[in-house]
Parts: sequence; C-alpha cells; structure tokens
Amino acid sequence: MSVDITDFTVVNALGGLDNPNAPASISASGTLVQTSEQLTVDARTLADAHASGVTAINVTLGYTLGDLPPYQHTLDEIRTWDAIISAHPRDLMRIDTAADIDVAKRQGRIGIIYGFQNAAAVEDRPERVGTFADLGVRIIQLTYNQANQVGDGSMATGNRGLTPLGRDVVAALNERRVMVDLSHSGEETCLEAARVSAQPVSINHTGCRALVDLPRNKTDEELRLVASQGGFVGIYFMPFLHASGHAKAADVVEHIVHAVNVCGEDHVGIGTDGTITAIDDLDAYRDRLAEQVARRQAAGASAAGERSDTYPFVVDLRGVDQFRELARLLAERGFSPSRIEKILGLNFHNYAKAVWGE
Repeated sequence: MSVDITDFTVVNALGGLDNPNAPASISASGTLVQTSEQLTVDARTLADAHASGVTAINVTLGYTLGDLPPYQHTLDEIRTWDAIISAHPRDLMRIDTAADIDVAKRQGRIGIIYGFQNAAAVEDRPERVGTFADLGVRIIQLTYNQANQVGDGSMATGNRGLTPLGRDVVAALNERRVMVDLSHSGEETCLEAARVSAQPVSINHTGCRALVDLPRNKTDEELRLVASQGGFVGIYFMPFLHASGHAKAADVVEHIVHAVNVCGEDHVGIGTDGTITAIDDLDAYRDRLAEQVARRQAAGASAAGERSDTYPFVVDLRGVDQFRELARLLAERGFSPSRIEKILGLNFHNYAKAVWGE
C-alpha cells in the first residue's frame, strides 16, 4: 500500500548528512573521535537527501566523546557546519525557528538543525547555553552514554538524576528556548529532567524498553511522562530494536506502534540516527565496524547491544526510499495518511513550535 509523502513535512529528529562511501567520511572512518570535518557533503549526498523527501535533519555537531577540548571543539564544529551550509545555499539552510521548517519545505531546501549529543561543552558554565543558542544551536542532549557533569547516561551504573548543575543547565535551556533532548540519558536523569523542565522535552532517538530491554531504549514511564507534558519521542532505526541486534523495518514499525499506544499519536516521530545515502559495500564496512565497536567499548562509550556482528542501522530501511518505505509499512499496519504524516514530521514540527516559537 503506497502513501504519497510528497507534500509531507519530513523531519529526521536525529540523523546525518554525509556520503558514507567517501574515504574521508565519518562512516568510513575507523577513528573513535569523529568530527564534522570528516563529513562528505557532495553531489550524491545532496541529491539523495532531496530524493528522499526529507525536509529537515537534526545533525550532531560538537563534542560527544574523546580527548578533544569540549568547548573549543564544539565552536570549531559549528563553524564547520556554517561553512557547509554557506557552500550550498541552494540546497541547505539552517533552521532557527519552526517557521524555518516551512521555508525549507516551500523552497525545496534541506533544513539543518544544529544539535548536540552531549552537554559536556557547557562544562560548569550554564551561561554557555546562551552562547551556543546565539550560534544557532537549537537542541542540546544532556548526556551521551556515560555520566557527565549534568547527569548520568544510559550506561552509567549510578543511575543518578540530575546534578545541581544539571538543573541549572535545564533552566538555561528553557530560558533560551533550546530543546532539552533526553536521548542516551539514564532513567532517573530522564525522569527528573522532564519533571523540572519548564518547557516540553524530547527523546529524539530511542526505542521502547517494553519491547527490547536494553539501556538505550526508554521505559514506558519515561515515554509517558515526556508525552504528557507535550514533548516528542523519536524512534530510531538502530539494532537496539530487536533482541538479536539484527533489527529490521518491521521492528521499527513495532516500536512506533508501541510508542503511539503509550504516548498518543501526536507525540511520536522518527530520529533515524543514520544517514540517507546508503553504504554501498556492506562487506567492507563490516570489517571496519569490528574495529569501531572495539574502540568504543574500550573507551566506555558504547551501549549494551552494540556488537561487531550487528550494523548500526536497519539494513532494509535505508537509502533514499527509507521514509517512503516506512510510510508504506505503517499504512499496511493500518495507519491513516494523516497519522503517517504526523509520524514522519508533523509532530516534531508542532513540538518545535512549542519550544522555539513560530
């Protein structure tokens, strides 16, 4: 059953814009610390993004893990993305407000949302949230998998809530109308942040722990609380969606269905955590993947469920047709076109209006 998504606003709440087949790309790299300078935004990258129907993508920039100085590295990454967008004015635009998503759709450009996957670059200075906001950052995820100065990640054994500094950072994010993203966070950090935030919060890329009991997936309590306060939950296209690690498109659908049942149809979307351009040579990539996983595990940065024999994406839901294929599968599951439109981007767009303003 086909669904025409041409007129839909499609928003990937966490994704990538990169050609992973290029030698210098992040996906081709065997390094642990990956930077925006490794991005390959070439003609194929842009053509594939346009062909996919995506309207806007929350791209990860700034410090996530490693030995680089978090604050300075993050400033460098912002400048790198500014340069990428400036080099492709007909294809790309930075998203600062919810209205910019409408502009991107109308003009046929790809909206780039600046987002962090770790608040480490804030360090012990909540006022830096204002600095980042002034530079165009619209989403800050509080933690990666490890603990940091604001709270615990999903793999931290303490399962603390927010630290006192973390509460100050959430307040600063609220003041500057920057999204509080609780992906990767530990359960207590997620619950407390959702409760103390003066604005709705998000979990931009996750799965449902009720279906697969892994730390990177969120409990029904977390999902329900975020949604009850007007927030947003994005389901990823990741191995954590199946206990075997070999997730398929059908698993993505099951997690979306469960999230809708828990959160309601107005609060669920997608955050694929992957690129649009597909990797061409999966055999060669598999050889590199083993090294990448080993390095992440040695650094304590990996999540339970990351293994060298599982791809960090869903093999049958990738490439330029990934959003159309998901729409088709949701239609087969009984979702109406209006509900599918919500899942593919309208819900994120409405959430953005609530946090960023029009």
